[in-house]
Amino acid sequence: MPKSAPASETRYWLFKSEPDSYSIDDLKKDKSTFWSGVRNYQARNMLRDDIQVGDGVLFYHSSTEPMAIVGCAKVAKAGYADHTAFDPKDSHYDIKSKQDEPTWYMVDVKFVEKFPTPLTREMLKEDATLSKMVVMQKGSRLSIQPVTKEQWERVLKLAGAKAW
Repeated sequence: MPKSAPASETRYWLFKSEPDSYSIDDLKKDKSTFWSGVRNYQARNMLRDDIQVGDGVLFYHSSTEPMAIVGCAKVAKAGYADHTAFDPKDSHYDIKSKQDEPTWYMVDVKFVEKFPTPLTREMLKEDATLSKMVVMQKGSRLSIQPVTKEQWERVLKLAGAKAW
């Protein structure tokens, strides 16, 4: 199991969601939610081992026009078994995942802010700091990605964030 960061060290992440599936407006309305359905082992490992309560989350709308970072959230509950994997009626069901030995994990996130200025991929590409984000790397498809503190602070500044 990878070594997790000390509990006192805040980490930052980018979580992707298709807005027609779950948007920043949905999170704002709900106030918090469980982040389920991640079915990639590398992202699963981050959810299970690295993402901790209090970590910052950039909310990214994917598979839409324009794709953009549209807000931020905070991790409210660290990794635990993704219950959608055990439900045969759920689209994320995994017959191989067992409750006593779960394959998939999720975290809970709490809404913090919808940005006054969404940061589109074009805007990220034009910024020296943000152009190096994992989301901007060719072939990057992970739905959960690490973000550096410098990138986090730059996003909040450019987006006109007030709540964080």
